[in-house]
Amino acid sequence: MSRPDPNAPLTIVLIEDSLLLRETVGAVLGELAGVRVVGAAADETTAIELLQSQQPDLAIVDLELRAGSGLGVLRMLYGNPDRFGRPRAVVFSNHNQSQLRERCIALGAERFFDKSTQMDELLAYVRLALAH
Repeated sequence: MSRPDPNAPLTIVLIEDSLLLRETVGAVLGELAGVRVVGAAADETTAIELLQSQQPDLAIVDLELRAGSGLGVLRMLYGNPDRFGRPRAVVFSNHNQSQLRERCIALGAERFFDKSTQMDELLAYVRLALAH
């Protein structure tokens, strides 16, 4: 899926229950040229509201949230695409079981990244998304 205006910043919503990880990942993403983190959420309800109001290019979704889950976010995002502006979504989680990865992909996530080992791969994905 290509971005409507490749010269505009790539906007990202970060959905992560850990404040430390939200701040850390948000800061790293914010330092990438051409990337703008437009919001962060720690629970499913706030995430859905934020995705609807910001309509980002990309959602980075953790599966374990303070209330609700990343699976619920993915279900809502891809079950009602016009409501959210059709962003891309990837999962960034410690829960890396193959059945769970497959479920996320079936719900519409483009990729699944393991928090403990794939931060560099997530950043490479974001850089690639800048070009598309």
